Amino acid sequence: MKRLFTFLLLSFFMVAANPLAAADDEISAYFTTGHMSVDDASAKLKDAGFDVVSQYKLDKKGKQTAVVFTNDALKQDANKKSRAFAAILRLLVDDENELVSIDNPIYFGKALLQDDYNEATSTAVTAALKKAFGDTEDTKDRLAADEISGFHFMMGMPYYDDMIEVGKGKCSELVEKAKKAKKGKNFLFEMRLADNRYLVGYKLGKKTAKFTKKIGKNNAQLLPYTIMIEDGKAKILDPKYYIAISYPLLTMSEFTKIATVPGAIEKDLKKPFK
Repeated sequence: MKRLFTFLLLSFFMVAANPLAAADDEISAYFTTGHMSVDDASAKLKDAGFDVVSQYKLDKKGKQTAVVFTNDALKQDANKKSRAFAAILRLLVDDENELVSIDNPIYFGKALLQDDYNEATSTAVTAALKKAFGDTEDTKDRLAADEISGFHFMMGMPYYDDMIEVGKGKCSELVEKAKKAKKGKNFLFEMRLADNRYLVGYKLGKKTAKFTKKIGKNNAQLLPYTIMIEDGKAKILDPKYYIAISYPLLTMSEFTKIATVPGAIEKDLKKPFK
């Protein structure tokens, strides 16, 4: 008991001497920088060696636009079984709050690559983004580093691997179905990683997509939703997982406000494959 007390006392003084010790173990999901236009943000990405995959207006007035981007290293790391979601990163141009919010490659790398997480890639991509956009500030949306890959919102909620199958068939045919659904109005992009592995960007229904207004539009770049097409199956991240990992500060009361949304998302993303 005496040794335990001594250990706890020493630990207390170590944290007191270094108040950032605990914070250093946390990773922010996003970092922000000064406001700029969508075109300027896209130009900075291209100058830094990234490919802009899609620009998606999140509201009618165009006050918020998600820019989806990638590079060869991200696609290479994502070209593994069940890892295609990690092929892209997102950036939010927020005219309403006059800022730009960017996915933290380390946070989402750990979340979406799981055991295949490549620290070298995530560190290099982060450095390239911060160099391209100048001064950045981490947001308060964060998780402990060792909790990200095994994250779930609470007991009984899904983990990363608990994906939902929304379609079945030949990969090329599933991609074509997504392209042609609703005369192509909801299809945003297709990314081929291998003959049997694709990532598709797809719009949710207008009513479904409004859920970000209820829990905070600051992280609205989680849209557009993506569909992984691999080995003859179309799968999505369970919305109960994806929304929560994208909103690490989400409370139970906020989650309750969007209780019907996960089911609506699943329904929306099954439609093109029927």
